[in-house]
Amino acid sequence: MSLKVYNTLHGRKEEFVPLNEGKVKMYVCGPTVYDTSHIGHARSVVVFDTILRWLQELEYEVTYVRNFTDVDDKIIKKSNETGEACSAITEKYIDEFHNEMDALNVLRPTVEPKATEHIRHIIDFIQMLIDKGKAYLVEGGDVYFSIDSFKEYGKLSGRNPDDMRAGARIAVDDKKKSPLDFSLWKPAKPGEPFWESPWGKGRPGWHIECSAMSYEYLGEGFDIHGGGKDLIFPHHENELAQSEAVFGRQFVKYWIHNGFVDINNEKMSKSLGNFTMIKEVLDTYSPEVIRMFLLSNHYRSPIDYSEDSMREVSMGLDRIYAFLERLENAGVSLYESQLDGSRKGELWNDFCAAMNDDFNSAKAIACVFEAVKKGNRLLDDANDSPGADLLETLNLFYNDIHAISNILGIFLLDSKSYFKAKKEKGMADMAIDPAQIEAFIQERVDARKNKDFARADEIRDHLQSMNVVLEDGPQGTTWRFE
Repeated sequence: MSLKVYNTLHGRKEEFVPLNEGKVKMYVCGPTVYDTSHIGHARSVVVFDTILRWLQELEYEVTYVRNFTDVDDKIIKKSNETGEACSAITEKYIDEFHNEMDALNVLRPTVEPKATEHIRHIIDFIQMLIDKGKAYLVEGGDVYFSIDSFKEYGKLSGRNPDDMRAGARIAVDDKKKSPLDFSLWKPAKPGEPFWESPWGKGRPGWHIECSAMSYEYLGEGFDIHGGGKDLIFPHHENELAQSEAVFGRQFVKYWIHNGFVDINNEKMSKSLGNFTMIKEVLDTYSPEVIRMFLLSNHYRSPIDYSEDSMREVSMGLDRIYAFLERLENAGVSLYESQLDGSRKGELWNDFCAAMNDDFNSAKAIACVFEAVKKGNRLLDDANDSPGADLLETLNLFYNDIHAISNILGIFLLDSKSYFKAKKEKGMADMAIDPAQIEAFIQERVDARKNKDFARADEIRDHLQSMNVVLEDGPQGTTWRFE
């Protein structure tokens, strides 16, 4: 099955055929580094990290560029408020972003360019636009892109420039030719960082930086441009216009946009005060739970962050690790080589079909749960003592899950380490003494031997109230935190 990708440009799924056989060039808009990153930023990064991993699994050589916007009104405002240099602010939040993404097992891109390190490229790009009559300089040092010079403006977002122009308000002293023309270069104001340019001291507008940097690292046209749906207009629409206006060719073949993260069924918004920062979520949940949550809906759909949804994901991850532990106890292990395609089973085939259908991680994860359900049933029937034929089937399950873990970036731990870490975190968070839990378990064992089932159930319920789950098996009773 060939890879199909939903292309925002055409509003449909299309077969993925890169511009150059065997190679993929991908650019994804990164954060504006003026503050701590929130869970919405994490979704975009994890989504495109998973896309990167799948493209690599398909044996494409991927050049992946994700930028940092490190000059911006918000950064300048924070600098003025705190007295801290813009560069110090941006470096602080870049370091924080890297630490958080590393914790979420996100692979580093091929290149992570910063806008401030590419001012010369940005100036050169703007000059090309001016030379081609696509941009103009006004008194005072502003440079604007003329949307009337690009007849296809609006083709990505589906917006009609005439409709947008009709609803726009034009200030009396506005020097722009059209209210929709956007800034490429801004003259410096007192107290702001600036760079020398042919149009005077100033700094770049937001949209131009990505066109200049993608051109620098990926050339005039490339395969995939990604980001959140909020970037479709105006940012990506403007990128497309200025890049195609300069080079007279298609800028990007496939535009991919991820959906938003809501908080308790409300749109995440600073005005509502419901922004949830990544570091806060990492304080509460393991990185694998967070990553699995972010991949649990199709990337184009919205996803709702809540305590209930995170608890549900956490319990689901427990079930997968409990199955892996059960397989290990039954004598299942990894094959010596994961590279032999013949050593892949039905689960891997189902997973591949899901990922080739527009990177459907939600369906891919559902395939894993279905395999866990089937595998547990087989183990139940065999009383956890599988024969040779069943052992081979279970080996395929085990190996497929480990192969899948490298794509999704979850279930990467060995099961014993996972449950040990979860116990330690749970005990630290809840101040629970593990010896007390073991004592309760022994009391329950004795109660069951004495046929005092009411007391045994009472102990189980009490431990459940402490979020401790008991699991009875042929080798005794084990416990974990829910």
